[in-house]
Amino acid sequence: MKRLAPLTLLALAACANPPPEVAERPSAQPPALEREAARILPERRFSQVDYLLVDKSERLMIAYAGGRPVRAYRGLQFGDAPQGHKRFEGDERTPEGRYVIAGRNPNSAYHLSLKVSYPNAADRAYAARFGRSPGGDIFLHGQPNALPFGRIPGDWTDGCIAVSNAEIEELWRIVPDGTPIEIRP
Repeated sequence: MKRLAPLTLLALAACANPPPEVAERPSAQPPALEREAARILPERRFSQVDYLLVDKSERLMIAYAGGRPVRAYRGLQFGDAPQGHKRFEGDERTPEGRYVIAGRNPNSAYHLSLKVSYPNAADRAYAARFGRSPGGDIFLHGQPNALPFGRIPGDWTDGCIAVSNAEIEELWRIVPDGTPIEIRP
């Protein structure tokens, strides 16, 4: 029993200080959009939002009302090739840029969907230079209707932005058609 005491102290001492590479690193600031999400106060009342900001690298969307953040959605899911701006039909990328919510589909193959106005004139012109289609049918939507419950893990859409079914139900209620949506890399 007495032999275990020095070993226990040694194990505790090893856990007391982080390795030098961790201890010497400056404290990391949270990304800018995450700091913005932290400003959301739970008591803020609103009936609809007037702007959506999506950050693909942070997998975060913030909904704004009257210029103030009112809701944050984390763990967004994107197309199978999530990095980079959508250029062509079938490239599996989620677009980047400024668009608007251009309509809604209550009979979607996914649990509700809000249409993103991709492609815009610049997207069409870029694809035309290469003799290709820019694609379309980009939505903010829930999980597949065929999924009995839960969430598909990872990125799986064809370029859309997927959230949980509960989140798309809330977005369906608070995001009117014509709401600007900005999608950042």
